[in-house]
Formats: sequence, structure tokens, C-alpha cells
Amino acid sequence: MPGVERRVARAVSAAGQWLGMALGPTVLLDTDHAVRRLNHDFRGRNKPTNVLTFEAMPGGGDGDIVLAFETVRREAQAAGRSMADHLSHLVVHGVLHLAGHDHHHPAEAGAMEAAEARILHRIGVPNPWRNGGITP
Repeated sequence: MPGVERRVARAVSAAGQWLGMALGPTVLLDTDHAVRRLNHDFRGRNKPTNVLTFEAMPGGGDGDIVLAFETVRREAQAAGRSMADHLSHLVVHGVLHLAGHDHHHPAEAGAMEAAEARILHRIGVPNPWRNGGITP
């Protein structure tokens, strides 16, 4: 996907600015197979997922965001979005997780979705939560 590094960098930067933090997580775009293995080993779920986040180890940077390429592509196509916009959304989602945001409860989910929409607006990505959205 042309320009993926630039898209990822813009999403990380916009999320960091919104949070008031300078962030530099490692972002990895890998296969569904690799992400399924990570999801199994670290989360106990034997299936691929669109995005996984791993908090930083002491002295280890700003954490890691791992995205499953095939899942991201499939979700983007199903939602009628560009792969680039969906990837940007999931990177922002991952950065928010690394900053301590979550979506286990309805109020948390609503706040996180609103934050994602505001951050994505800053970089020209349409609100992913209009018309139902895809739950990361």
C-alpha cells in the first residue's frame, strides 16, 4: 500500500497531539497468521484480530501496535472504506489504548469512539463510526 509509513506517522502524530503527548510506538503491519499467534500467546484468543497493542517495557519506548493486514483489508472492503483510512483509524485506536483508554464498558466505548472521530478529523479521515462502523 503506497504511503503506508506516512499514513501511520500522521495517525500517531495526530493522536499524540490530541493526548498532549509525544509518542513514538512501534507499528507493525503483519499477516493474519502472525497476529493470530500473538493474540493466542498474549491474550489467550486463537484467532486473528485487527489490532493488538502492547504496553512498553521499562526503558522500551512507547509500546507496540500490531495490525493484521488481511483483516484490516477485509474490514475496509466490508465497510466500503479505503484501506488507508481504516488503517489510520486502527493506528489511532491502538495509540489510545497505549495511553490508557479502553472500551470494555459502554461509557468508555463512547468516549473512545468520540476521541477517535475527533483525531481522525484532524487528518482528513471520515468518521468511522457513522453508518455503524467496525468495532476494533
